[in-house]
Amino acid sequence: MFLDEATTSWINSFAGQSDSLDSLMVAISIAGISVIIMIVILQWWSLTDAHHVRHSCVASGLAFLLGLSVNQFILLFVHRIRPYDDGVTHLIVSKSMDWSFPSDHATAAIAIAAMFFLKNLKGRAMALGILGFLVCVSRVYVGTHYVTDVMGGAITGILSALFICCLYREGSKWDRFITNII
Repeated sequence: MFLDEATTSWINSFAGQSDSLDSLMVAISIAGISVIIMIVILQWWSLTDAHHVRHSCVASGLAFLLGLSVNQFILLFVHRIRPYDDGVTHLIVSKSMDWSFPSDHATAAIAIAAMFFLKNLKGRAMALGILGFLVCVSRVYVGTHYVTDVMGGAITGILSALFICCLYREGSKWDRFITNII
């Protein structure tokens, strides 16, 4: 636990040192998931390998939703207070009303990036992975999560992507129906 608090405190110690960096990290923390979702939505109209990319978009959305559902279940049993309430970080965004572990932002961002990786869309996966990593770091930077909250969320996201990858098959009846919309 000491290492978690020390690492969290160190990352958060940069907050308040640079107005530009603070503004960037707050923007990533607040809007990062929306940007990632918008990027996925825009992939729907991909000109290359359209069916596979559409399948990957749907699968990433399912992994996103499954991951957040799993997090809500975890929150019923794990009641970890936020690092700013524990005196570990100073907060530079609005307070959150729920428990700290796991990070929903990390789960969402990593579930999407992991799915694109699992679907062998490496360029897209790399771009989404970089954005996801920035979202994860920003949540610690702004003071709202411990490093292990973000790691727990990332693990939930990866496991959700793996589960959906096994369950939702490309070319299935449902996949053909959904990916032929629009």
